[in-house]
Amino acid sequence: MIRKSIAIIITLFMVLNLTACGGPEKKRYEGEFLQLFDTATRIIGYSHSKEAFGEYVQQIHDELEIYHQLYDIYNDYEGVNNIKTINDNAGIQPVKVDQRIIDLLLFSREAYAFSEGRMNVALGAVLKIWHDYREAGTEDPEIAEVPPMDLLRSAADHVNIEDMIIDEENNTVYLADPEMRLDVGGIAKGYAVEQVSKYIMEQGFTDGLISVGGNVRSFGYKGEDKQLWSIGVQNPDRGSADLYTVEITDKSLVTSGDYIRYYTVDGKRYHHIIDPETLMPAEYFTAVTIICQDSGMADALSTMIYNMPYEDGHSYIEGLPDTEAVWVFPDGSTKYSSGFEVLLKE
Repeated sequence: MIRKSIAIIITLFMVLNLTACGGPEKKRYEGEFLQLFDTATRIIGYSHSKEAFGEYVQQIHDELEIYHQLYDIYNDYEGVNNIKTINDNAGIQPVKVDQRIIDLLLFSREAYAFSEGRMNVALGAVLKIWHDYREAGTEDPEIAEVPPMDLLRSAADHVNIEDMIIDEENNTVYLADPEMRLDVGGIAKGYAVEQVSKYIMEQGFTDGLISVGGNVRSFGYKGEDKQLWSIGVQNPDRGSADLYTVEITDKSLVTSGDYIRYYTVDGKRYHHIIDPETLMPAEYFTAVTIICQDSGMADALSTMIYNMPYEDGHSYIEGLPDTEAVWVFPDGSTKYSSGFEVLLKE
């Protein structure tokens, strides 16, 4: 009953804050809700009525809520076997899960292969240590400290993705190593945004933009004159304007950066994107932005490229079709892939 009440409040908030402007047929509306994937979700779109748009926003919310619960590694939900359930049963028994978890983990296995281990959902044991130290250091900066390397190395003995046993016939997942933990934070949000975008387009919402914490998926156009969507590439210096503005449609834009989840120890910032090789936060860049069609792929690539030296990452991106990237270095300078300039707004 409580959950239903929260959903109603969110729905009313979204509908009451919709604003319209634009042409005589489809008009522009905006909606927003909080909490899912621990961030704000914003939807912009063109629809024939406020009521129709409000329905689309509610559907997007409800679908994202399902993915949020399924991919959660911290919380239990009544009647839901999620990633946390899999972790809780590591070394004990296989867990029967929703097909959407199976699909995510199969995609994660592919991402592990093409990233040569730089995008590893099996790194959870290491990431949990960093999470706990970051939480403690954020709550009380005076006791903030970096995890001991021997503790991290011990956890790194339990990150073999081959120990993630997926039984597609029975829809079960089993972690063969009792100390192994899954953490899908580097890929789940983008994957969920892609699936929800496909779903809502099938429902008739064909001209829109969904942004979940800056993870953006665009489809269709702005207005009857079919203008492209204008999306900013965020400057890691939060006091500054966007670095670039691109014009795209039917593409995703995802950024990985050191400026969202971090804590400070002895004046040095330690962020949440951990290099699987060093077990420390990667220090090549302050942000990497990926633009490609699939939001799940963009999310995986942004994590992967963040953990690679520029020369290696640039070479990799140049070898992918219809994929562009922007690198922001610690000194504030930027570089981008060869096809990125074509996307820049004039």
